[in-house]
Amino acid sequence: METAVVTNIQGYSIHDGPGIRTVVFLKGCPLRCKWCANPENLSPAPQVGFLQNLCRGCGRCAAACPNGAIVTDGDSHRIDREKCAGRFACAEACYYGALVRYGEELTSGEVYEKARRDKMFYDSSGGGVTFSGGEPLTRPAFVREVAERLRADGISVCVETCGFVPRSAFETVLDTVDFFCYDLKFADSARHRGYTGAPNDRILENARFLVNSGAEVLFRRPLIPGVNDGDGETEATAKFLKSLGAGGANLQLMPYHRMGQAKYAALGCEYELPELDVADPRDTESVREKYESLGVNCTISK
Repeated sequence: METAVVTNIQGYSIHDGPGIRTVVFLKGCPLRCKWCANPENLSPAPQVGFLQNLCRGCGRCAAACPNGAIVTDGDSHRIDREKCAGRFACAEACYYGALVRYGEELTSGEVYEKARRDKMFYDSSGGGVTFSGGEPLTRPAFVREVAERLRADGISVCVETCGFVPRSAFETVLDTVDFFCYDLKFADSARHRGYTGAPNDRILENARFLVNSGAEVLFRRPLIPGVNDGDGETEATAKFLKSLGAGGANLQLMPYHRMGQAKYAALGCEYELPELDVADPRDTESVREKYESLGVNCTISK
């Protein structure tokens, strides 16, 4: 039975596919998008997060850590990441929730049992289970094992993907997934590399493969103000989508927000785009209208 490191199994979601859904967040991602809202899912390994505002300085965490990874300096605490072994003794000792666990290794059977509990909501709303991350297709065999059992129960399965995985990952899950939410962050490969750490050639090739395979795909554009919302990117993305035929006709814009920034501090990481403002709804609507004028059906996520 396959295993994967899971950070959350979030029930009653209405933003990750149609209907009411349960979202399974897997750790590990091949990209490093500068605006990522889920930095706790970038590393494939379990991690400890520290929420400074909840700390009361009791010292129980430092006493519990076998490696001396909790460093205190007066009222300030931090985690020495090089010493931390991810055993979570500190989090278990914390009375105040200042230390949080990001990631637990679960079997495909355990995830299936947790996800199937809300079947009545899926049935009544046209919902199902969505695999997200991170990048869930870094663990394609795991996704397939869970998806096979869910589909046998009549539960719809969706995968949210950045597309930067080997084609074999898509081939592994293709016949067990009902639809894909597929990110297209940039049309320009050099800009894609500059903001995500990798070119986009594989992403575009996999997008074409999925559409040509008859998969149901909703393409999505994380819309980052001043980064990928200009006319040049819009026109190039529309051209690519139209080249896919009817299967590339739909695009959803996901306006930039700041909701994940606190997690960077919890992980002792620096957020790379602190100067960005949240997306202005008027600007987002203008981009949507531009896509529509170029022949792409375009919506805005709620």
